Amino acid sequence: MATVVRKVFKHSQLALAITATIGASNLSFAQDSEKLEEIIVFGNAASLNRALEKQRMADNIKSIVSADSIGKLPDTNVSEALQRVPGVSIERDQGEGRFVSVRGLSADLNSVSINGMSTPSPESDRRAVALDVIPADLVETLEVTKSITPDMDADAIGGSVEVKSVSGFDRDGLFYSLSSEGSYDDLSGESSPKLAASVSNIFSVGKGSENLAIAGAVSWFDREFGSNNSETGGKWEIEEGEAKLEEFEQRNYAIERERLGAAFNIDYKVSENHQIFLRSLFSEYTDTEQRLANIIEFEDPLASGELGSLKEDDYIDGEGNEFEDRPIAVRELKQRLETQKIFSTVFGGEYKANDWTLEYNLGYSKSEEVEPEHISEAKFVANVEGDVGFEDSQQPKLIAPDTFYNPNLYFLESVELAKAQAEDEASSFKLDISKDIKLGAYPTEIKFGAKFSQREKQVDETVSEIEEMLNPLSDFANSDINYKLQRFGPGINSSAVLAAAQNQDRELNIEESNAGDWVVEEDLQAVYAMATMDIEDLRLVFGARYQEVDFKANGFAYDDDAEDDQQITARQASRSDSHFLPALHLRYIVNDNTQLRAAWTNSVVRPTFEQARPGYILEDDGEKGEFGNPQLKPWESSNLDVGIEHYMGFAGVVSAFAFYKDIDTFIYDTITDQLSGFENIEEAEIALNGQDAKLYGVEFAWSKQLSELPEPFNGLLLSANLTLAESDAEIDTIEGSRTIRLPQQSDTTGNFTVGYDSDKLSLRLAANYKSDYLDEINAESPVNDIIVDDHFQLDFSARYFIKDNIQVFFEAININDEPFYAYVSQPRWNAQYEDYGPTFKLGATITNF
Repeated sequence: MATVVRKVFKHSQLALAITATIGASNLSFAQDSEKLEEIIVFGNAASLNRALEKQRMADNIKSIVSADSIGKLPDTNVSEALQRVPGVSIERDQGEGRFVSVRGLSADLNSVSINGMSTPSPESDRRAVALDVIPADLVETLEVTKSITPDMDADAIGGSVEVKSVSGFDRDGLFYSLSSEGSYDDLSGESSPKLAASVSNIFSVGKGSENLAIAGAVSWFDREFGSNNSETGGKWEIEEGEAKLEEFEQRNYAIERERLGAAFNIDYKVSENHQIFLRSLFSEYTDTEQRLANIIEFEDPLASGELGSLKEDDYIDGEGNEFEDRPIAVRELKQRLETQKIFSTVFGGEYKANDWTLEYNLGYSKSEEVEPEHISEAKFVANVEGDVGFEDSQQPKLIAPDTFYNPNLYFLESVELAKAQAEDEASSFKLDISKDIKLGAYPTEIKFGAKFSQREKQVDETVSEIEEMLNPLSDFANSDINYKLQRFGPGINSSAVLAAAQNQDRELNIEESNAGDWVVEEDLQAVYAMATMDIEDLRLVFGARYQEVDFKANGFAYDDDAEDDQQITARQASRSDSHFLPALHLRYIVNDNTQLRAAWTNSVVRPTFEQARPGYILEDDGEKGEFGNPQLKPWESSNLDVGIEHYMGFAGVVSAFAFYKDIDTFIYDTITDQLSGFENIEEAEIALNGQDAKLYGVEFAWSKQLSELPEPFNGLLLSANLTLAESDAEIDTIEGSRTIRLPQQSDTTGNFTVGYDSDKLSLRLAANYKSDYLDEINAESPVNDIIVDDHFQLDFSARYFIKDNIQVFFEAININDEPFYAYVSQPRWNAQYEDYGPTFKLGATITNF
């Protein structure tokens, strides 16, 4: 049987066009494969094989996702594309992948770089980069490194994520593609468009031959969707295994998320020994969200099915009449527009002279999050008499009289307006020098270098309040909300509420407008030296990195018990940390198909900006407060990885790794009643350093194209991975010390994908699983800890090639309608239930290659 390599290789190029940025690799493998008999090489398998070869030859432990693999599955953004990687899971927001977790650890313990430039976070309070900001269409490859070498940044206890955008030299000559799709959200009934395009070409400049490559890509996606939510926030009174509910909320979200991304790259071969490049990526993510909530608070805690009354409070009706101790129902509106931007550009090059190689790059990156003035809270209240209660402790459903839903009974009690801006700016210079030598009979590369970076993050927030507007809800009411969990009541016109509030006198909230403002500066200086030595079948990489970080912060403190002119005071803080970080990597080739790996590394991660801010808010005569802690020590971790990889011919691998992390001075958020300098404190929310923590586990991965099967089954492609991990850590709480597992750490994560490729058809069914994890630690009792339940999701994609350069595709996301669920103590007691429904996509791609 003759092979059909040439034709299906073209289809691999088409799959790259789906991502709107991706080019073909060189044809050398395909040309060699044409000589083989009884093997049919289909698109994604070829791409997978190239990624596996890069993993195989790497000096450290890493996983690589190629553009073609991304395009085969319905992954909207970079975060979702990474969820298929062994040991990687994701944190979701409104059903969409947002943050990446490696081996079960918090996303704040990973580093993210774009084209070699460390990427600051647009989030105002985190180090973690929300990778849903970056469209998957702009990516050439994604690399997750799990054992860092001394020439890499050391801020990765979980893993280092590298996003590489398209290069013109990755394609042969002129390439362009156009892609369009429409998606349908089943829960909201909304449809959304997406467009993507890419182009690249190679030119001859001056006396050079094909020495200049230019590539560009753009992606735009405007998605409208929604979710239904029922949550208690953990407000249960739990005694002797029984629970009564104090309050809960029904929430309805209407969301529009627009993603606009662009990449532009230039590569130039100055000479045979000198190459330079410019890599630029821009992404803008606009999130428009309206949240409506019914807030139900009971006078006394109630069990499911039990009846009582709403909590009593003072009440003012629409005529301005004041009443005391009336059962109050609350309807709340929040509406905001949030724009997050990431811009990253890197200029660099490589120069070779004899046995010396000089590499350099100069990078600049800026992330920002902007929220124009918006309704952070509009509260409507009503006096609702009669029995109330709830049914179903997992998805609480309200029992209430019809008057609860009557908009004529609700009046606008207050409106809170807010605006905020966060900017995170970084610049860096990196220099690497290497030389090939021989130590005795062993070929060796010695490498040394330095990195200098500056980073500044600042947050500015303004909050103002308007009291007793007393407009009836009926002035702003829309038709009843389509809330699929039960009856909800009328919608609220947020534009009309905002317009009414703009004409009212407002009072600045001094507490939130000042204490939430801060500026943090971090300057890093690092040097390293390492050697790579080949001793027959053993490759040895060893060396060390030394770095110093200077931290400076400015902020404000608020004390409501101080004199009016002294309630706000300026705060400053600074500290310096230095670390010596040795590393050792071994790769031993057992035979042509099998190799052993081992790595001992050390890494360090600084606290989040929210945790390390210098300000605080002190209330209730000094008894209650929220505190930043700029004197936090960073996380420090010693990491051990040992594993085996066996490669099974074309696009096939099976691997097993064991890992162990010994973490010192880990950081956790808690509530304490003891805080130096604050004698009256009874409840202080603050981040503290714990003692020691440990994480250990195993990681398995397997993938194979079943080319040895008879037609048509030789187009089958299977892949699976499984990570099992455990952790334990000691913390201090009001009730004393206790042992916990690390927050956000899942014990089990796994993926399974079954695919089929032919010269006309490509199919993928992917399953993704993540077990439960500790989300919030209760300072008083572990019974009230909040646990996020396990998550299992199925996604499907199908692609059909009408012609060699035209394909149509269908995708289904979350086809099993998996909700988000968090609980308190036991799965039967709700903390949050949120339903998103499935999403369906239909599109087409046209490509020239």
